[in-house]
Amino acid sequence: MPPRPLPLYLAMTFLITWGLIGVYILAPELAAATCGAISGAHPFFFIATWSPAIAAFVVVYLHGGIPGIRAFLSRLLLWRCAWGWVAFILLFLPLVFVAGSLIKGGPFLAPVPPEGLDPVVALLFMVLLLGPIEEFGWRGVMQPLLQRHMAPIWAGLIVGATWGFWHLPAFFLSSTVYADWNFLPFFIGNVTLAVLVTPIFNSAQGSLMWPMLFHWQLINPFWPDAQPWDTIILVIVAAIVVWWNRDTMFTCDGAVTEVIPAKPASAPKAAE
Repeated sequence: MPPRPLPLYLAMTFLITWGLIGVYILAPELAAATCGAISGAHPFFFIATWSPAIAAFVVVYLHGGIPGIRAFLSRLLLWRCAWGWVAFILLFLPLVFVAGSLIKGGPFLAPVPPEGLDPVVALLFMVLLLGPIEEFGWRGVMQPLLQRHMAPIWAGLIVGATWGFWHLPAFFLSSTVYADWNFLPFFIGNVTLAVLVTPIFNSAQGSLMWPMLFHWQLINPFWPDAQPWDTIILVIVAAIVVWWNRDTMFTCDGAVTEVIPAKPASAPKAAE
């Protein structure tokens, strides 16, 4: 895939999200009367959240057709990754939220609602269909295209800034969780997270599975509210990670640049 799809990808991503959410910001009464009040469960909210993935699949199809889509999806099967990064995603990230909550005097885990654990478990799987789907775009298309022209650290910073700025309209909707948040710490957090996931993405040879699991951990409803300490901790951790991986973060050696793999990944065969 040539680098030309990047402007198209960004235009589609922002047009879908900002267009849908913008209607509810500029004409809230008309939008609510016509399409229903916006909320985290509204179909428009899902479409707005999925816009990076929608744009990704469009540009992949335009340049690779159905075979290209299949090859692109094969990146979900790239499961090999350094064990240190696996532990970082599965163990360290939850500890960051727990530590941040305890520092501010909060609980060890998010409080269980009166209805019990069932709603939390249901929400856990519902959010799997929200934020992690974005990774088809951010790490699936944008990151490898940028890494053709710059070192991973700069690609990660640009993806993170774009990712954060893309969320901006949601902060003007009173019916979503973003309305209670401050945009600047959120933006800094997005940039930090994009930098953190960059060496994981490259270590896993362009895997989409690990960035999706990384994203899922960030919105896991079992982890307690740790703001702003989670962001502070992760900024410090990101600085350490960048320094520790400076040989690969500041050079293009080993950076993933393929959107559509020349040789699609395949699931490992079962032992005979």
